Amino acid sequence: MKKTISAINILFFSVVLIISLCGNANAQDTSTIKIGTQNWCTKNLIVSTYCNGDTIPQVQDETVWSNLNTGAWCYYENKTENGTTYGKLYNWFAVNDPRGLAPEGFHIPNDADWTILTYYLGGSNVAATKLKSTSGWYDNGKGTNASGFSGLPGGCRGYNGKFANLGSYGIWWSSSENDTFNSWYRELNYYGGNVSRFSSYRELGLSVRCLGD
Repeated sequence: MKKTISAINILFFSVVLIISLCGNANAQDTSTIKIGTQNWCTKNLIVSTYCNGDTIPQVQDETVWSNLNTGAWCYYENKTENGTTYGKLYNWFAVNDPRGLAPEGFHIPNDADWTILTYYLGGSNVAATKLKSTSGWYDNGKGTNASGFSGLPGGCRGYNGKFANLGSYGIWWSSSENDTFNSWYRELNYYGGNVSRFSSYRELGLSVRCLGD
């Protein structure tokens, strides 16, 4: 009888383990690299739920995307394989949602956090070379990745719902607003070492990189 119970228990826990592993198949990689005083994730965000478990809608249609004023995500050109490499693209409404987008122990970097990062790496005119990955960039626009940030050119989704710049630009949201309609982001390009600071419409779909609390 004891052997029977033991066998049942083993089977039960094996099934639970398999279910658990399947459920975490797309869990966020929260590996970090310390850059100065900051601990940055080394991968772009891939979550599809807010911190409270609510689902973030995946929106593929261009027209629907361009008319959103609530959180959403997509893969570049709606191709899952792009998500495997570059992570997901989120509009800023997802970044700013009070339910929380970043995993526990992390937050979406604000504009000042990005400034601290670029200043530590020598300033906005040269920091991109140290932030960019050593491969994957158009026209040999790779970096040294001296920082360990491993920035990839994940492109973006425009406020009109169209995709652009995969392989040429890596663009990441900040959590900071500029005005009623625009929020700040940072951009790396294939042709130079500068980190550009811009603000634009919140309907844009950009990469998100989390920062340790």
